[in-house]
Amino acid sequence: MAGFNPNQKFSMPMFNPWVPEKVRPWIYVLFALFFQLSGGIYFSSLSQMVGATSLMREDIQFVAMCGVVGVNMPFPFLFRYKLRFTNQQLLINAAIVIAACNLLCLWLLDGDFGEWRLPVLCAVSYVAGFFKLCGTFECFSNIRLWLSPKQDFGIFLPSMYIIILGAMPGSNWIAQQLTIAFDSWQMMHWLMVGLMLIVVLVIYTCTHPWRMMPFRLPLVSLDWLGCLLWSALMLLVIWLFTYGEYYNWFDSQLWRAVLVSFPMTLVICIGRMRHIRHPYIDPSVWPHARLIPILGMFFVAEVMNATPHTLQNTLTGGVLHWGFTTTGQFYIFEILGYAFGCIFTILWGKGCPNWGCLPRLGFKYTRLLTIGFAALLMYQVLMYFYVSPTLNVERLWLPTFLRTVGYGIFFSTMTIYLKDLIEFPTFFMALTVSGFIRNGVGESVCTGLYSYGLRHQIADALSRGIHSDYAQVLMVAVKEMFGLMCLIGTLTLLFMLLYDVQPVRSTMKRMMPLKNIGQLIRRSMATEGHEKVK
Repeated sequence: MAGFNPNQKFSMPMFNPWVPEKVRPWIYVLFALFFQLSGGIYFSSLSQMVGATSLMREDIQFVAMCGVVGVNMPFPFLFRYKLRFTNQQLLINAAIVIAACNLLCLWLLDGDFGEWRLPVLCAVSYVAGFFKLCGTFECFSNIRLWLSPKQDFGIFLPSMYIIILGAMPGSNWIAQQLTIAFDSWQMMHWLMVGLMLIVVLVIYTCTHPWRMMPFRLPLVSLDWLGCLLWSALMLLVIWLFTYGEYYNWFDSQLWRAVLVSFPMTLVICIGRMRHIRHPYIDPSVWPHARLIPILGMFFVAEVMNATPHTLQNTLTGGVLHWGFTTTGQFYIFEILGYAFGCIFTILWGKGCPNWGCLPRLGFKYTRLLTIGFAALLMYQVLMYFYVSPTLNVERLWLPTFLRTVGYGIFFSTMTIYLKDLIEFPTFFMALTVSGFIRNGVGESVCTGLYSYGLRHQIADALSRGIHSDYAQVLMVAVKEMFGLMCLIGTLTLLFMLLYDVQPVRSTMKRMMPLKNIGQLIRRSMATEGHEKVK
């Protein structure tokens, strides 16, 4: 790759001299974890929020999904922010905005502000997600050489996803423990405000203003309107499948109106993308030969990974009547599973030179995809056989671990695959496109369809009088849905085994140094007649 320097040394010049060099990268790892734990709404507190506020479950789910969409949208802007602002400005601003969003969410959830409360909550959650990714990217972009001295994406991406994926159940577990300890769902918001203030204090006292390049690129030629339009398109899909069961799908006039607005918004997004000079997503991203199969694989993984949010929760809550203190045990095994899956992905390639005690397997990544999907399928198979009224919580530890191991492997490997196929100028746009499936849309679509399938199975069983007890009918419906997912997963796994997929090269592309990226963006702006950068 052009600009790759194998002798480039790791350093963090933004820190003041009195901060020990060995401590500096760990400070950024900790801050990346803080940013990933943050959000506007926390899923594990959903039941408590429904009871304490006048919002419905669907309302709170949609607000939380607005934050997930916000996480996906900054990708095309990230390097431009890095070339415009200093490291200190980026981290302090991100932390302050996230802290303010948590305080705003508390204020809005605790009061009665009429019909405008829900739209404002959605906007605040979206902004919190947007700056969550900005802060996380700034942390990881400065320790990339520490994570991978050879600038190998096969090591850097899975190492980063250990924190990113592990923080999702970690945030839920922390929120749940705080709710139990203090009998208040607000404590997670106050904790995140405190953590963000710690980030501000440490960055302000331990670092000095430092920028990657000696010049500042102005924030011109950024398609802000395109970002909002594509965000609206994602939120329309999420709204349709989040509220589908509540409004009984096509029976609702409001639901049909939102459905009609989706193709109209899509046409506007495509039209803007094709007719402006610097679109949010460049049209050259879409015709890529491997992009559609990658999106399809991401969607299949989301389909298999979404069953716990509907089917397993229905079983544990509606049939077994487990409380959230019991189901909270699963978060620990999810964290362990994600970490194991990402570490296994690193070892599957060349291995990490810093981990000399562990083996380096050096196999093809396409085989690793099959292993990851097989682990996802094993969760569905085990759950199908475990569904019973006498199920104990210990039997679900292994399926939970296998599912998260498989998703960690699949998620990391597909991102490595995407990076190896698409060049830098459009890679971050391709990440946003893949995020249309990964960040909210895929989960919402699957959850809505599973909910509809459960309702259909329950209604069919009750109408035929097969079972008189509702709990038994619900358990049979869950078992049938798991059986259907076993069939779909088995067919997909057979297709992956038989289909000859172009393997990722053993000699993968290297990460381009940040200075080369800045020079590339600066030259592209100069050739298009923008004003001279300062």
